Amino acid sequence: MSNGLTFNRFTVALSALTLGLWAAGCSSKHYRQSADKEVARAIGEKSPLVPNLEERFTIDQPTPLAVGTYPVRKDEQEFFGVNKGSEIGAHIITLEESLEIGVQHSRTYQNRKETVFLTALSLTQARQAYTPLFSSGASAIGATAPVDVSREISRLVDGTVVKQTEVATSQQQQLQTHADTGVRMLLRSGGQIASDFSVDFSSILTGGLPTIANSRVGARLTQPLLRGAGHKVAVEQLTQAERDLLYELRDFARFRKDFSVQIASTYYLVLQNRDRVKNAWIGLQNFRLNVEREESFAKEGQRTQAALGQLRQAQLTTETQWNNAYRNYKQSLDQFKILLGIPVDTNLVLADEELQKLSILHLEITVDQAMSIALETRLDLYNTRDQFEDAGRKVGVSKNALLPDLNLVMGATAYNRPGNSPLRLDYERMRWTAGFETRLPLNRKAERNSYRTSLINYDRAGRALQLAVDQIKLEIQDGWRSLAQAKQNFDVAQVGVNLSQRRVEEQELLMELGRGTARDLVDARTDLINSHNQRTTALVEHTVARLQFWRDLGMLLIKPNGHWNELKHANKP
Repeated sequence: MSNGLTFNRFTVALSALTLGLWAAGCSSKHYRQSADKEVARAIGEKSPLVPNLEERFTIDQPTPLAVGTYPVRKDEQEFFGVNKGSEIGAHIITLEESLEIGVQHSRTYQNRKETVFLTALSLTQARQAYTPLFSSGASAIGATAPVDVSREISRLVDGTVVKQTEVATSQQQQLQTHADTGVRMLLRSGGQIASDFSVDFSSILTGGLPTIANSRVGARLTQPLLRGAGHKVAVEQLTQAERDLLYELRDFARFRKDFSVQIASTYYLVLQNRDRVKNAWIGLQNFRLNVEREESFAKEGQRTQAALGQLRQAQLTTETQWNNAYRNYKQSLDQFKILLGIPVDTNLVLADEELQKLSILHLEITVDQAMSIALETRLDLYNTRDQFEDAGRKVGVSKNALLPDLNLVMGATAYNRPGNSPLRLDYERMRWTAGFETRLPLNRKAERNSYRTSLINYDRAGRALQLAVDQIKLEIQDGWRSLAQAKQNFDVAQVGVNLSQRRVEEQELLMELGRGTARDLVDARTDLINSHNQRTTALVEHTVARLQFWRDLGMLLIKPNGHWNELKHANKP
């Protein structure tokens, strides 16, 4: 019974250990923290290779936006008409504050960061295959089986004692336990090492029979010599995973530039729409004054009803334009909130002075210089070049898959000594094996198609690289033209504002003298409103075009809070 007791204690201890490990390993918090740490290390290794990347990358959810920390608008906005008090109590945010909010709360920004995280998470899986991978398991199965037991009995027959054999059936209780642990690892030469240790126990719990134990330890090395052999072929999956993370980080660095420019351009667009409301309101008020004055003249017979009707019609048209401008402003403001990740019903407005601070800046750099800089700094072009290199490498990998399978196989196995002690291995009688495994390439259609596909993909990648270079050149040229055009448009709009203002003053004076016409005054007023709008539009377009040009140049440096630094090549004229 002592052997059975020893076995039972061993089984209980093994079960307790297994349950303890299972309970410790099943902590979801532990797994999450482990994944975050490993991803942080992977990103930290690649970050120095990518300029202007976030110093501390994390996908942790930010704290809720504290709206109450921003200043409050207290005055009415007369140009909102009946809604002039709608923005009282609204919190005012500057452009820099908008950038900070977007980096922290934008859904698009958070999704983009999570894409980087998931790519790094895939890399950790690819790396694990080239480290020792341990596995273990245990099982305990109890069973009962019928067993025939014979015994001799004595009976008295006709006064004589007769011995007879009687067979009886009884239930025998058995317990079979298996435990194993192993380790395997891929080699960067294409080979694989695997080893395992297993123990089997078989104990009969009734009848006092001894425990039977069998154990085995073995190791096996498989090394490809043709197909699958070589460092480049063996680590292709790992190599691609490493490069994919680098590509994703480069894309994210460029996304940060795009995102900051998008925030700025949308911010200015909202202010531009607000300015349109203001211009339309000023024009509407002037039309109302003109109509009131002309109605007074009409009562005295100095104006015709046709001329008065023309002014009234223009007033209605201007009022419609003002209503539309107000609606467009409110709609663009709500869309801006969504872009920042702020609930639409949050009472926020933008700082008017941001529009007043804009000015026309010119760039002291030629188009050819800009192209040369862009071809050296654009991170997306770096990705395209490296992807062309990837395509060439995959041609070699798929070509290797066409070779026959020829593997060198070596192994060793040791068993326990006779008895019930599982840890007493007999190394003197260890079994060694060595040899070759081969499989001829009688069916390689899938590999053939993969090889041909890799050749086509290589050609495509080459054309994609050529196209990327041309696209960058085109973006630089278009950006340069947009800057020049926006500056010319601003100059023209400024002249137009001055001319329209003088025309309005002249037509009002002529109308007072009775020598002007309603049509001329309407046209002058309309042109003045349009000139103010065009000047604001040209100013905003030039600012946005300048930011986009620096972005396309690859020289727009983004800070962790989303703010940017422009080069000192931009100076006031």
